[in-house]
Amino acid sequence: MPRAVVCRELGPPENLHLETFASSPLAPGQVRVAIRAAGLNFPDVLMVAGEYQLKPPLPFTPGMEAAGDIVEVHAAEGVAVGERVIVRMRHGAYCDEAVATPSQLIKLPSTFDYAEGATFLAGHGTAYHALIDRGQLRAGEVLLVHGAGGGVGLAAVEIGKMLGAVVIATASSDEKLAIAKARGADHLIRYDREPFRDAVKRITDGRGADVVFDPVGGEVFENSMRCINWGARLLVIGFTGGIGLAKTNLLMIKGASVLGVRAGEAVRRNPALGEVRIRQLTEWAEAGKIRPNVSHRLPLEDYAEAMRLLIDRKAIGRVALVMGDSLRRPREGGNHTA
Repeated sequence: MPRAVVCRELGPPENLHLETFASSPLAPGQVRVAIRAAGLNFPDVLMVAGEYQLKPPLPFTPGMEAAGDIVEVHAAEGVAVGERVIVRMRHGAYCDEAVATPSQLIKLPSTFDYAEGATFLAGHGTAYHALIDRGQLRAGEVLLVHGAGGGVGLAAVEIGKMLGAVVIATASSDEKLAIAKARGADHLIRYDREPFRDAVKRITDGRGADVVFDPVGGEVFENSMRCINWGARLLVIGFTGGIGLAKTNLLMIKGASVLGVRAGEAVRRNPALGEVRIRQLTEWAEAGKIRPNVSHRLPLEDYAEAMRLLIDRKAIGRVALVMGDSLRRPREGGNHTA
């Protein structure tokens, strides 16, 4: 029988349970996907703790994105059994199989294995929406990426560099910064070696950053306002480090803007925006220009350990839960099937 990670009471990941369930019959217009990998995102941790804006009724299965194979189709157009797909969900990805509609499915890029496909759209979609739709990053501008060792931060480094920006990456370790450099970062700052606001001013000869990509919040956000250029855009992606306060005098002096980024909600309100985003991201993926960095691949039963990697900030890029032989490491280059 298929398995799913189930949240029956809100709290830490250790409160979750791995349970079996009976496959439900498909309604017309639905497909069944055998899940080969599920991506972990920090909102999953917040959701099971009851601290996210989306609060599904109990019980529910966490997980916003997955990848796998279509194994059954019931009167659904545009899809076929055997296709390798990415599945987009609001929750429900930590499982062996899922029922979805064709609108939730995207063809898995031929350059990706399942774990990469399952960790692609949330991070890179957020970075795309932040930098292009909201921040309107232009070639030659200075982009400051906080948390550049995380999945969404690395995606911002990749996309920012492709857009022609000068990318400054910040992170907490040399290992994370090395990955950021490999993905295109021009300048590297370790938080514990130099105040990043001083480093940004030094790197830019006092000019400051034009766009700040901030999934951290807290003091990082507040100090970012002290190293920005005139007309800067500060992009609020998240607040893993706490809620930051915007000093209105600093924003006024620099003619700066603070912009909230909710990539998923933006698409729900304007589906056409999402179609453009996905088309561009998949084109870049097929061309080998972008790729998630999956630092940890764990079996489904190790869901709590996997979520702890996010909480303790031990992941470099992304973490994936993998099923069956998908736990095997992918081959280097070419098409991946595991």
